[in-house]
Amino acid sequence: MTRREISAGGVVYRTSNGTDEVALIQPRERQAWSLPKGVIERGETPEVAAEREVREETGLTGELIDKIDTIEYSYVARWEHPPVRVMKVVTFFLLRFTGGDPSTHDMEVDRVEWMPVERALKKATYPQERAIIKKAQALIHKDSA
Repeated sequence: MTRREISAGGVVYRTSNGTDEVALIQPRERQAWSLPKGVIERGETPEVAAEREVREETGLTGELIDKIDTIEYSYVARWEHPPVRVMKVVTFFLLRFTGGDPSTHDMEVDRVEWMPVERALKKATYPQERAIIKKAQALIHKDSA
């Protein structure tokens, strides 16, 4: 059985002491580092879903600056009975940090960490998300100019 999920996520960034930083999450009980993302709920636009997911999974809020890109991938949801193959489409947006506290993330996340973009590019587990961070980096430079 296969299910399709349409999701949205965000790269939230801030500039601290002249260094651009982004927030990565460590999903609960996983060793991965990734970007916050989740399923678009009925009646939500992708932009609203991205802002909500960032807020829920990182505890942070941000002003939506631009669309970054859309990625597609699949995985098997082994925790479902029977396991289901999920075809996931995620559109990512760039958000400029406006407030919040990373300690207020939801239960789906073990850790939230601000890190310089270059470190995030090395730390992010998934190649497609590293590509999103790289594209976000170019947009951050444009936004800061």
